[in-house]
Amino acid sequence: MRAVVQRVSRAAVRIGDELVAELDGPGLLVLLGVTHDDGPAQVELIARKVADLRILRGERSVTDAGAGVLLVSQFTLYGDTRKGRRPTWNAAAPGPVAEPLVDAVRDALRARGLAVVTGRFGADMAVELVNDGPTTLLLEA
Repeated sequence: MRAVVQRVSRAAVRIGDELVAELDGPGLLVLLGVTHDDGPAQVELIARKVADLRILRGERSVTDAGAGVLLVSQFTLYGDTRKGRRPTWNAAAPGPVAEPLVDAVRDALRARGLAVVTGRFGADMAVELVNDGPTTLLLEA
């Protein structure tokens, strides 16, 4: 499991003209990719890291600050560009494997008391954000 975590002052997801999710205020945008052998251990590790990372202003975590998380599934985090000009997606888990794990990360974050909004799995989404800092980290589990 791979997550790109960005500290944001705001973020939103749109599908066409529909506003699907919005984080209005400081928090984290988490782009989440799932690979074939991910499972409950990776879900818990990523959720714990996202909840406890002290990357908000004042060295606080989203848990400390009561800030929100916008979670967006993104299979392209497992794109392989080592050969040629066209990425391969072989390392990305297929939808029936990945979707329940993305949902499990959402649920694990909510179980920690966090306000979590999400994109729509498998949709062609427009993700808007204001990266605060900029601060961007890559987490792998």
